[in-house]
Amino acid sequence: MLERFRGAWAAILSPVARALIRAGVSPDLVTILGTVGVVIGALVCFPRGWLWQGVLVVTLFVFSDMLDGLMAKITNSASKWGAFLDSTSDRLGDAAVFGGILLFFVYERGSALWAGIALAALVFGQWTSYVKARAESLGFTCTGGLAARADRMVLVLVGTFVAGLGVPYVLEVTVSALAIASMITVAQRIAQVRRQAKVADVETA
Repeated sequence: MLERFRGAWAAILSPVARALIRAGVSPDLVTILGTVGVVIGALVCFPRGWLWQGVLVVTLFVFSDMLDGLMAKITNSASKWGAFLDSTSDRLGDAAVFGGILLFFVYERGSALWAGIALAALVFGQWTSYVKARAESLGFTCTGGLAARADRMVLVLVGTFVAGLGVPYVLEVTVSALAIASMITVAQRIAQVRRQAKVADVETA
């Protein structure tokens, strides 16, 4: 859903990317620093109840996810290594965000129930990404679904920010919706791959 906005964000971030390139900063360094920033911001702020503050920190570093790719494109240095580093770093950042929210429910709310639902959102979100990666490694197309990674991140950050402003139950609703949406997305992607596998089996029979 949010992929349609990548072009607009690229135009906005292009001057920043070019400035970093002139300063001698590599795309890989931006990827690493961005991931470290997301992890620290989420795991330091969220468990302490600093929700909107943590979202601001995390969001600042999340933009590195677009910056590194844009820098690689501008310098014509895109590589399989860069794509691998970016993808694996994304998984770590996502886990830190949902893990931080899980710890918030444990330490600030004392709720095992909502911590468990946050864990479900984390697990099914990671599973969604794994299904896509594994399918593509086998030569299948695996795209779409109800809640892609960018959608999940935006929704959880918006929900956490609003909760940090004092709106009740919004974070609980957000993690519940994301857990359900991620489960549906996993099922959609598995079904998509299954259809392609059946066709491939018939063609090779």
